[in-house]
Amino acid sequence: QVQLVESGGGLVQAGGSLRLSCAASGSFRTIRAWAWYRQAPGKEREQVARIISNGAANYADSVRGRFTISRDNSQNTVDLQMDNLKPEDTAVYYCNAHIIMMGLDREDPWGQGTQVTVSS
Repeated sequence: QVQLVESGGGLVQAGGSLRLSCAASGSFRTIRAWAWYRQAPGKEREQVARIISNGAANYADSVRGRFTISRDNSQNTVDLQMDNLKPEDTAVYYCNAHIIMMGLDREDPWGQGTQVTVSS
């Protein structure tokens, strides 16, 4: 079974920056894609950024130009650099991975979530 463990997050003033990290542990063949999601109170979970194995990334319109997703294939980690944060970025952030297991089956685990709060 694969586990994703997140770190980072916290409280920051508007205009500030935070960096989230997520690491995968366990036995698996490869991680095809990583994604970061967020869920604000009373709202549905939304994808904010996704990156595939060749490094190609895409972003939600609301964060494009402010957030940067990156991955380290050798360490099985993904980061989300968040700059120029806004109060509307306040949410619980989750990492998610599309993983190919040793038997070629697939798992899509989630991290435990980390709170990001942006004050105005």
